[in-house]
Amino acid sequence: MTDNDACPLFADLGLPEEIVDKLAQNGVTNPFPIQAATIPDALAGRDVLGCGRTGSGKTLAFGLPLLTRAAEQRAASRRPRGLVLVPTRELAHQVRDALRPYAQILGARVGDVVGGSSYTRQINELRRGVEVLVATPGRLSDLIEQGAVELDAVELSVLDEADQMCDMGFMPQVSELLDQVQPGGQTLLFSATLDGDVDKLVRRYMNEPRTHSVDPPVSQVATMEHHLLKVLPRDKNKITTLIAAREGRTILFVRSKYRADTISEQLVNAGVPAASLHGGKTQSVRTKTLAKFREGRIQALVATDVAARGIHVDGIDMVVNVDLPTGHKDYLHRGGRTARAGESGLVVSLVAPNQRRTARRLLGDAGVDAKQHLVNPGDELLAELTGAREPSWEPWIEPPEPERPRRGRGGPRGRRNGYGGPRGDRRPYRDRDDRRPFREDRGERGGRDFGRDRRDDDRGGRRFDGERRPFREDRGERGGRDFGRDRRDDDRGGRRFEGDRREGGRRFDGERRPFREDRGARRDDRRGGGRPSYRGDREGFSAQRG
Repeated sequence: MTDNDACPLFADLGLPEEIVDKLAQNGVTNPFPIQAATIPDALAGRDVLGCGRTGSGKTLAFGLPLLTRAAEQRAASRRPRGLVLVPTRELAHQVRDALRPYAQILGARVGDVVGGSSYTRQINELRRGVEVLVATPGRLSDLIEQGAVELDAVELSVLDEADQMCDMGFMPQVSELLDQVQPGGQTLLFSATLDGDVDKLVRRYMNEPRTHSVDPPVSQVATMEHHLLKVLPRDKNKITTLIAAREGRTILFVRSKYRADTISEQLVNAGVPAASLHGGKTQSVRTKTLAKFREGRIQALVATDVAARGIHVDGIDMVVNVDLPTGHKDYLHRGGRTARAGESGLVVSLVAPNQRRTARRLLGDAGVDAKQHLVNPGDELLAELTGAREPSWEPWIEPPEPERPRRGRGGPRGRRNGYGGPRGDRRPYRDRDDRRPFREDRGERGGRDFGRDRRDDDRGGRRFDGERRPFREDRGERGGRDFGRDRRDDDRGGRRFEGDRREGGRRFDGERRPFREDRGARRDDRRGGGRPSYRGDREGFSAQRG
């Protein structure tokens, strides 16, 4: 069944009133076509098959019904009630972040399980319990083998970007995971295409699904333009730099991690704020790079196909295929990063003379009618089509990240609050008579003596057997360890420092332990026995070493 009728308001789709109010607070009242078509069927418990391009609003189309169903009952430890499978870490984080504001309204918990992140954090989150789990197939399979999560309580399963999961080789893992969910549960599948392995998933795991194909593919988006730029190999790097230096956010796609790092470094050296994104970087670095791109701290993102699916960044008005993709599906998904949610966008592919036939076949398979141009660096046509301009040609230095308050009890060490207190929110007890005195006043009070002029007071200092402990300069007149220079000849306890220090030392059986230069003469001593003799005085020892 195909449904192209759009519902005018979210309030008419059967969603909870709290969700509708939250959407209205965010300025969202009219659903996208895919949302208007699929949400009523999903809320009614039917299996739904949604076919549409990326950026068409599919996350809320499956997310809002999923949260509504999952919030009906509290999830047990390690047993989520709703599952969302996605192909990449970035898409998992995007789905999680998009659902959490609405989950809080309903009292539901949303967790994520992805590769490249801490096992401990994810296991602890699952142990506490989550109603909805967003996961990549690989990490979820690992945690199931460890006994950290079970899927037998999952009543609603969602496959997002199902065609990419099949293209990436996740078909066996996805099938294994779906075999473990609750039998007879509801399944929602969203994909840009419905061919190949996706059709196998539909026939095996979906029961009379309601099919909704309401958004045109990338090739048919009216607000998107496609251009094929024919360039000479010697000019390709410079043209890439000129395009990346344009105003606005630009994603440049390449075929390998090495190419991403190399071109990113080339742009930075030319003065273009840029960074690379690929699967060879840690998850924390990838997350920070995307955050900088979203915030506008970098204007050009050089990426492999890891960024071609599911990543939504507002304001991307150009996608550049520096290297041609391997297939027409990759071309469509790369182009899907622009012209999202009704915005306009431009897709530009750089083609060398020996790649023209391959490019024409690729665009034909994708159903794209691209305009072809022959350009050289500095051409007015290049600037007119892409907004290319000369960069500064001075290396760009990334400014330091703004300091963020450190977490921890009491705040950062040494930081003072607005009341002048040393930490936290403590106020000085100025209005209390029994307050603890400040340091400059403590000499006039009992307890430990901090006042220089109160040293002779018999109340200050710590007491030992009725009298205070003396200050260091006075301890030579008392027992204990001798610190007084004028008391070195005293025979009382403690380590001795009498005379010249060579004759001092610790005593053993009534006589001192000799210093090193004298130990040769003490070989028969109980402590010195077995030690090598230094034979003589210091001069002899030095001569022997020489």
